Amino acid sequence: MASDHVRAAHRGDLRLALAQVIGPFDRTLPDALRRRLIAPLPGIDAQMRMAPRPVFRPDAAVTSTLRPAAALLLLYEHNDTWHVPLTVRGSGLRHHTGQVSLPGGRLDHPGESVEEAALREAHEEVGVRPSDVDVLGRLTPIPVVVSGHLLQPVIGVASQRPAFVVAEPEVERLIEMPLNRLLEKDAVAWEERMRILPPGGMMNVPYFAVEGARVWGATAMVLAEFIAVIEELAG
Repeated sequence: MASDHVRAAHRGDLRLALAQVIGPFDRTLPDALRRRLIAPLPGIDAQMRMAPRPVFRPDAAVTSTLRPAAALLLLYEHNDTWHVPLTVRGSGLRHHTGQVSLPGGRLDHPGESVEEAALREAHEEVGVRPSDVDVLGRLTPIPVVVSGHLLQPVIGVASQRPAFVVAEPEVERLIEMPLNRLLEKDAVAWEERMRILPPGGMMNVPYFAVEGARVWGATAMVLAEFIAVIEELAG
Protein backbone atom coordinates (compact mmCIF):
# COMPACT_ATOMS: atom_id res chain seq x y z
CA MET A 1 0.00 0.00 0.00
CA ALA A 2 2.80 2.39 0.84
CA SER A 3 4.36 1.82 -2.57
CA ASP A 4 1.03 2.74 -4.20
CA HIS A 5 1.06 6.04 -2.32
CA VAL A 6 4.64 6.66 -3.40
CA ARG A 7 3.77 5.98 -7.06
CA ALA A 8 0.71 8.23 -6.82
CA ALA A 9 2.78 10.99 -5.29
CA HIS A 10 5.37 10.58 -8.03
CA ARG A 11 2.66 10.80 -10.71
CA GLY A 12 1.36 13.96 -9.09
CA ASP A 13 4.84 15.49 -8.97
CA LEU A 14 5.46 14.49 -12.59
CA ARG A 15 2.15 15.96 -13.70
CA LEU A 16 3.07 19.23 -11.99
CA ALA A 17 6.52 19.22 -13.56
CA LEU A 18 5.08 18.50 -17.00
CA ALA A 19 2.54 21.27 -16.58
CA GLN A 20 5.39 23.66 -15.84
CA VAL A 21 7.31 22.56 -18.93
CA ILE A 22 4.36 22.99 -21.30
CA GLY A 23 2.67 25.71 -19.28
CA PRO A 24 1.41 29.05 -20.54
CA PHE A 25 4.47 31.10 -19.68
CA ASP A 26 7.19 28.72 -20.89
CA ARG A 27 8.60 30.05 -24.17
CA THR A 28 11.70 27.87 -23.93
CA LEU A 29 9.99 24.61 -24.90
CA PRO A 30 10.86 24.72 -28.64
CA ASP A 31 14.58 25.25 -28.00
CA ALA A 32 14.57 22.51 -25.35
CA LEU A 33 12.84 20.15 -27.78
CA ARG A 34 15.29 20.96 -30.57
CA ARG A 35 18.20 20.00 -28.33
CA ARG A 36 16.48 16.88 -26.99
CA LEU A 37 15.44 15.53 -30.40
CA ILE A 38 19.08 15.29 -31.48
CA ALA A 39 19.71 12.65 -28.78
CA PRO A 40 18.44 9.04 -28.79
CA LEU A 41 14.65 8.97 -28.59
CA PRO A 42 12.35 7.13 -26.14
CA GLY A 43 11.29 5.04 -29.12
CA ILE A 44 9.09 1.98 -29.21
CA ASP A 45 8.86 1.57 -25.43
CA ALA A 46 7.14 4.95 -25.19
CA GLN A 47 4.97 4.30 -28.24
CA MET A 48 3.75 1.03 -26.72
CA ARG A 49 2.05 2.95 -23.89
CA MET A 50 -0.76 3.70 -26.33
CA ALA A 51 -0.59 0.58 -28.52
CA PRO A 52 -3.57 -1.78 -28.80
CA ARG A 53 -3.39 -5.02 -26.79
CA PRO A 54 -2.33 -7.64 -27.60
CA VAL A 55 0.56 -5.80 -29.22
CA PHE A 56 1.15 -6.52 -32.91
CA ARG A 57 4.69 -5.93 -34.14
CA PRO A 58 5.27 -6.53 -37.86
CA ASP A 59 8.46 -8.36 -38.78
CA ALA A 60 11.24 -6.94 -40.92
CA ALA A 61 9.90 -8.59 -44.07
CA VAL A 62 6.68 -6.58 -43.71
CA THR A 63 8.19 -3.26 -42.67
CA SER A 64 10.64 -3.36 -45.57
CA THR A 65 7.69 -3.15 -47.99
CA LEU A 66 6.04 -0.13 -46.35
CA ARG A 67 5.99 3.17 -48.21
CA PRO A 68 7.39 6.26 -46.47
CA ALA A 69 4.92 8.77 -45.05
CA ALA A 70 5.23 11.82 -42.82
CA ALA A 71 3.08 13.60 -40.25
CA LEU A 72 3.48 17.01 -38.64
CA LEU A 73 3.10 17.45 -34.90
CA LEU A 74 2.84 21.23 -34.84
CA LEU A 75 3.09 23.27 -31.66
CA TYR A 76 1.64 26.75 -31.51
CA GLU A 77 0.51 29.04 -28.75
CA HIS A 78 -3.16 29.91 -28.42
CA ASN A 79 -5.02 31.31 -25.42
CA ASP A 80 -1.79 31.27 -23.42
CA THR A 81 -1.09 27.56 -23.80
CA TRP A 82 0.55 25.22 -26.29
CA HIS A 83 -1.75 23.54 -28.82
CA VAL A 84 -1.44 20.79 -31.43
CA PRO A 85 -3.77 20.58 -34.48
CA LEU A 86 -5.42 17.23 -35.19
CA THR A 87 -7.67 16.32 -38.09
CA VAL A 88 -10.74 14.10 -38.28
CA ARG A 89 -10.37 12.26 -41.56
CA GLY A 90 -13.20 12.50 -44.08
CA SER A 91 -15.68 9.68 -44.57
CA GLY A 92 -14.79 9.28 -48.24
CA LEU A 93 -11.13 8.45 -47.74
CA ARG A 94 -9.67 5.05 -48.55
CA HIS A 95 -7.95 4.43 -45.20
CA HIS A 96 -8.62 5.40 -41.56
CA THR A 97 -12.01 6.95 -42.31
CA GLY A 98 -13.25 9.10 -39.45
CA GLN A 99 -10.11 8.59 -37.41
CA VAL A 100 -8.21 11.41 -35.74
CA SER A 101 -4.77 12.03 -37.21
CA LEU A 102 -1.93 14.47 -37.35
CA PRO A 103 -1.77 16.30 -40.68
CA GLY A 104 0.28 14.14 -42.99
CA GLY A 105 0.52 11.68 -45.85
CA ARG A 106 2.91 9.76 -48.05
CA LEU A 107 5.95 11.13 -49.82
CA ASP A 108 4.62 11.83 -53.31
CA HIS A 109 7.44 13.67 -55.04
CA PRO A 110 10.88 12.35 -56.13
CA GLY A 111 13.57 13.46 -53.72
CA GLU A 112 11.08 14.82 -51.21
CA SER A 113 12.26 14.65 -47.58
CA VAL A 114 9.98 13.64 -44.73
CA GLU A 115 10.12 17.22 -43.44
CA GLU A 116 9.06 18.59 -46.82
CA ALA A 117 6.27 16.04 -47.08
CA ALA A 118 4.98 16.80 -43.57
CA LEU A 119 4.91 20.53 -44.29
CA ARG A 120 3.30 20.03 -47.71
CA GLU A 121 0.57 17.81 -46.28
CA ALA A 122 -0.13 20.21 -43.41
CA HIS A 123 -0.52 23.00 -45.95
CA GLU A 124 -2.81 20.93 -48.15
CA GLU A 125 -4.98 19.61 -45.30
CA VAL A 126 -5.29 22.53 -42.88
CA GLY A 127 -3.68 25.51 -44.61
CA VAL A 128 -0.50 25.80 -42.52
CA ARG A 129 2.11 27.66 -44.56
CA PRO A 130 5.46 25.83 -44.62
CA SER A 131 7.31 29.13 -44.21
CA ASP A 132 5.55 29.65 -40.86
CA VAL A 133 6.89 26.39 -39.36
CA ASP A 134 10.25 25.93 -37.68
CA VAL A 135 11.12 22.24 -37.84
CA LEU A 136 12.60 21.02 -34.54
CA GLY A 137 13.31 17.37 -35.31
CA ARG A 138 11.80 13.90 -35.68
CA LEU A 139 10.31 11.21 -33.49
CA THR A 140 10.60 7.46 -34.03
CA PRO A 141 8.97 6.03 -37.20
CA ILE A 142 5.87 3.88 -36.72
CA PRO A 143 4.83 1.08 -39.11
CA VAL A 144 1.17 1.44 -40.09
CA VAL A 145 0.62 -1.90 -41.78
CA VAL A 146 -3.10 -1.49 -42.45
CA SER A 147 -2.39 1.38 -44.87
CA GLY A 148 1.03 0.14 -45.98
CA HIS A 149 3.06 3.08 -44.68
CA LEU A 150 6.02 3.73 -42.42
CA LEU A 151 5.02 6.93 -40.67
CA GLN A 152 7.76 9.41 -39.75
CA PRO A 153 6.56 12.05 -37.25
CA VAL A 154 8.09 15.51 -37.60
CA ILE A 155 7.97 18.07 -34.79
CA GLY A 156 7.57 21.74 -35.66
CA VAL A 157 6.56 25.01 -34.03
CA ALA A 158 4.75 28.08 -35.33
CA SER A 159 5.30 31.47 -33.75
CA GLN A 160 1.55 32.12 -33.69
CA ARG A 161 -1.71 30.32 -34.31
CA PRO A 162 -1.93 29.47 -38.03
CA ALA A 163 -4.81 30.75 -40.13
CA PHE A 164 -6.26 27.28 -40.58
CA VAL A 165 -8.16 26.40 -43.75
CA VAL A 166 -9.69 22.91 -43.62
CA ALA A 167 -9.53 20.96 -46.88
CA GLU A 168 -12.94 19.33 -47.18
CA PRO A 169 -13.89 16.57 -47.83
CA GLU A 170 -10.46 15.06 -47.02
CA VAL A 171 -10.67 16.63 -43.56
CA GLU A 172 -14.01 16.49 -41.80
CA ARG A 173 -13.01 18.87 -39.00
CA LEU A 174 -10.06 20.38 -37.20
CA ILE A 175 -9.37 19.79 -33.51
CA GLU A 176 -7.15 22.32 -31.76
CA MET A 177 -5.93 20.24 -28.83
CA PRO A 178 -4.37 21.95 -25.81
CA LEU A 179 -1.19 20.00 -25.16
CA ASN A 180 -1.90 19.87 -21.44
CA ARG A 181 -5.06 17.86 -22.19
CA LEU A 182 -2.79 14.82 -22.51
CA LEU A 183 -1.75 15.23 -18.88
CA GLU A 184 -5.22 15.29 -17.37
CA LYS A 185 -6.31 12.31 -15.28
CA ASP A 186 -9.24 11.45 -17.54
CA ALA A 187 -7.34 11.88 -20.82
CA VAL A 188 -6.79 8.15 -21.44
CA ALA A 189 -9.57 5.56 -21.69
CA TRP A 190 -9.93 2.09 -23.21
CA GLU A 191 -12.32 0.38 -25.60
CA GLU A 192 -12.60 -2.88 -27.52
CA ARG A 193 -12.20 -2.92 -31.30
CA MET A 194 -12.02 -5.63 -33.92
CA ARG A 195 -8.52 -6.10 -35.34
CA ILE A 196 -8.61 -5.79 -39.13
CA LEU A 197 -5.32 -7.55 -39.80
CA PRO A 198 -4.70 -11.27 -39.27
CA PRO A 199 -5.12 -13.04 -36.92
CA GLY A 200 -8.14 -10.80 -36.30
CA GLY A 201 -10.10 -11.00 -33.07
CA MET A 202 -10.82 -8.35 -30.48
CA MET A 203 -8.21 -5.97 -29.14
CA ASN A 204 -8.15 -3.59 -26.19
CA VAL A 205 -7.37 -0.11 -27.43
CA PRO A 206 -6.17 2.85 -25.36
CA TYR A 207 -7.15 6.27 -26.64
CA PHE A 208 -6.87 9.93 -25.76
CA ALA A 209 -10.33 11.50 -25.30
CA VAL A 210 -10.16 14.93 -26.95
CA GLU A 211 -13.16 17.15 -27.72
CA GLY A 212 -15.54 14.22 -28.12
CA ALA A 213 -13.11 12.34 -30.37
CA ARG A 214 -11.01 9.25 -29.67
CA VAL A 215 -7.37 9.52 -30.67
CA TRP A 216 -5.97 6.01 -30.99
CA GLY A 217 -3.62 3.89 -33.08
CA ALA A 218 -0.54 5.45 -34.68
CA THR A 219 -1.53 9.01 -33.75
CA ALA A 220 -1.88 8.11 -30.07
CA MET A 221 1.46 6.29 -30.21
CA VAL A 222 3.16 9.37 -31.69
CA LEU A 223 1.67 11.51 -28.93
CA ALA A 224 2.81 8.97 -26.32
CA GLU A 225 6.42 9.25 -27.45
CA PHE A 226 6.16 13.02 -27.57
CA ILE A 227 4.89 13.09 -23.99
CA ALA A 228 7.79 10.81 -23.01
CA VAL A 229 10.18 13.40 -24.46
CA ILE A 230 8.40 16.11 -22.45
CA GLU A 231 8.69 13.94 -19.35
CA GLU A 232 12.45 13.81 -19.81
CA LEU A 233 12.59 17.60 -20.14
CA ALA A 234 10.59 17.86 -16.93
CA GLY A 235 13.16 15.71 -15.16
